[in-house]
Amino acid sequence: MKILVTGCAGFIGAALAKLLLERGDEIIGVDNLNDYYDVKLKQDRLAAISGFEKFSFKKLDITNANQVENLFKEINPERVVHLAAQAGVRYSITHPHTCINSNIAGFFNILEGCRATGVEHLVYASSSSVYGANEKMPFSESDPASHPVSLYGATKRANELMAHSYSHLFGIPMTALRYFTVYGPWGRPDMSLMLFTKKIYAGEPLRVFNQGKHQRDFTYIDDAVEATVRITDKIPARDATRPEPASGPARHRIYNIGNQNAVNLMGYIKILEAEIGREAAIQFVGAQPGDVINTLSDSSRLLKDFKFETRVSLQQGIKKFIDWYKDYYKV
Repeated sequence: MKILVTGCAGFIGAALAKLLLERGDEIIGVDNLNDYYDVKLKQDRLAAISGFEKFSFKKLDITNANQVENLFKEINPERVVHLAAQAGVRYSITHPHTCINSNIAGFFNILEGCRATGVEHLVYASSSSVYGANEKMPFSESDPASHPVSLYGATKRANELMAHSYSHLFGIPMTALRYFTVYGPWGRPDMSLMLFTKKIYAGEPLRVFNQGKHQRDFTYIDDAVEATVRITDKIPARDATRPEPASGPARHRIYNIGNQNAVNLMGYIKILEAEIGREAAIQFVGAQPGDVINTLSDSSRLLKDFKFETRVSLQQGIKKFIDWYKDYYKV
């Protein structure tokens, strides 16, 4: 298939593009290569997939409506996996305009491109952040998602509502992916695994928020992209009986992409210490504004519809990450 992957220089985007290219799909990747974090890491991810004959890259900002419109007209993709966004719960607090421009205006431009060219299936990244203040565990797709605790989470929930309206109005099949803390080789430098690893090797203290009382559902990158590929391959049918809030006849689905296993933050650090072979100095601090205290995925819908379960344990995943980290950063 001819698939447009936005955010293809990002952590999930580059890994997804590689998997799709390895099976023979034609991938058009776009990314604005912004400096939210180290651009070299993004360029190196791109370099790892640029050798595939069926890969082409266009530097493009999704907030530019004319560029996005021309892109869709030029390439006429069969399917779109939209991963480009301004990431970061805390960044959305300090840079709200950037978050809104990328995650709302940019997403609208992608919806318009899909509408104009009759895309077969739009798959897009949502987030576990949409569950916000929910306290019932595990988080299920049928749970309300009306109390976000960060602007980032609010934009991702807004994406789901925007997509549902476009699917309903124009008959475009769409699927939202609520990713739960994806980690692994080539991961983002602003995520805890990269931050903690760098500080442990440097002998610097780890700032552990909420006194270390967080719990997280960690999803290894290979599991996340395998689930994404399976979902991209299956176009949602029109089903008015599906038990999804306000779904109606719209061909719009939502799936949690998680490991169904919550790990205490201090237990997570212990695994990291064991793999690195060094003990971390811990500096406990209070909770950060916008953070969801605990996350845990109910991925039974993913299992039912795609017979898919995650395979990589946290211990295995952290080992793979540390092996990559030592090689990439020469430590």
